[in-house]
Amino acid sequence: MLAQLPVRTEDRTGYERTKFKHWVDADRDGCNTRAEVLKAEAVIAPAQGAKCTLSGGEWYSPYDDRYIDGPKGLDIDHLVPLAEAWDSGASAWTAKEREAYANDLGDDRALIAVSAASNRSKADQDPSTWLPPAEGYRCTYVTDWVADKTRWGLSIDTVEKAALTDVLSDCPDVPVIVTTAH
Repeated sequence: MLAQLPVRTEDRTGYERTKFKHWVDADRDGCNTRAEVLKAEAVIAPAQGAKCTLSGGEWYSPYDDRYIDGPKGLDIDHLVPLAEAWDSGASAWTAKEREAYANDLGDDRALIAVSAASNRSKADQDPSTWLPPAEGYRCTYVTDWVADKTRWGLSIDTVEKAALTDVLSDCPDVPVIVTTAH
C-alpha cells in the first residue's frame, strides 16, 4: 500500500486549524466526537453525566505505553494531523470533507485517545520527525498512518516515504485493511 501512495511536495499555504471543524456531535446523541472516542477506547468505562460529561474511567495510551486515569489527561489525536492532511491534499477538499476527516469515526485508526503529553510532543509532525516513544507500537502506528492516508486519498512526501519504509522494513508482515472514507 505504501508504494501506491502518491508522492508529492507538501504545501502548508493557507492552512488554518479552524478550516477543519472538529469535535462535532454528528449523530446528535449529545456526545461530540472527542467523547465518542473516549467512550469507545476506555479500558474501564467512565461515568457519563449531563451533556456527555465524562468522569472516572481508565485509558491506555499506546504512544507512550501507559495507563491514564480519568479523561482530563487525554487528548484525541488525529493520527494523520490536520496540518499534515492539509499539506497532503486536504487543502483541495470542501469544508464538509474536512469536517468529516476531523471527526472520522468510520475507522478506529483515524482518531486515538493518547496521553496529552505524547500528543503534544507529536503536534503536526509526520513519521519522518516523530514516532511514538513506545517502540513496540511503531509498526502499528506507521501501518495505520499508511492506511489512513490511503483511505482519504492523501499523498506523502519523499522524506515521509523514506521514514515509513524504514520503520516498515523492521515490521512483521501485517495485512492492512482500508475502508473508503467518502
